[in-house]
This record gives sequence, C-alpha cells and structure tokens, in this order.
Amino acid sequence: MTVNLTETRPAPPAPAPDRPVTRVVLEVVKFGVVGGSGVLVNFLVFNLLLHGLRWQAMTATVLASCIAMATNYLGFRYFAYRDRASRTRRQIVLFFVFSGIGVVMEIGLFWVGYHGLGLHSVFESNVAKALSIVLASAFRFLVYRTWVFQQDARRPA
Repeated sequence: MTVNLTETRPAPPAPAPDRPVTRVVLEVVKFGVVGGSGVLVNFLVFNLLLHGLRWQAMTATVLASCIAMATNYLGFRYFAYRDRASRTRRQIVLFFVFSGIGVVMEIGLFWVGYHGLGLHSVFESNVAKALSIVLASAFRFLVYRTWVFQQDARRPA
C-alpha cells in the first residue's frame, strides 16, 4: 500500500458573498413573519373585544395594538433581529417608545376610518384596522432596523 502525500484536494467552494440586497430582503421577510403574527394577535384581540364582547371601538383597537406590540418584541428580539446587538435597557425602551408611536399612528388612522368615514360593519372596521396596521408598520420597520435593533459593529455584516 502506498500513500501519495503530494496529492492535493480541491479547495471547498468559497461561500457566496453576502449581498446587501439579499440581507435587506431576508430582513423584510423576517420582519413580515413576526409582524404577521403580531397582526394576527392584533386582529384576534380586536375582533374579540369589539365584535364579540361589544367593547368600544377605540378601546378595542388600543388594547389589541398594545398586546400585539408586547408579543412582537419577543419575535423581533429572538427571531428577526437575533443577529443584532444584544438586549439592552436602551433597546427595550426604544422599542416600546417607537412601538408606542406606531400604536398612536395606527389608532389615529383607525379613528379616521371608523369614525371619520363611518366604517362600522365587521368587514369595514377590519379594513380600517388593516390599513392602519400597514401604514404604521412601514414606520416601525424603518425605526426598528435603524435605531432599535442596530447592527452590532463587532459582528460581521
């Protein structure tokens, strides 16, 4: 038996370069997964309170948005932005401040649809709720990725 010590093996293929566009698309997808689950929580609580328990519309939308905000923090922290800087008091405060601003935006937009445009039926109130969530979510995406879950400078991008 002979062993050839000079034989070389081909080098393993180099990993594909991490493209900024790919990173942003992946980030948007993860944001959508977490945000989608938050929207589901938001709608379930909203419809239970407004149409099931007959609470006031504004009370139902505020409480539903706040519960969804709390559940979203866990999803963003441990799934969507788990590769970002570790949890800090500043991050938690920023998350809830910006989420609170998003809730205020959402509530204001819902108020316009529900009270201003008279969208009171089950379908119409849910359309008003959906549009308010979509518009407020665009704001949330920008501020979460920019200020709340910042890229850790010590980790590779």
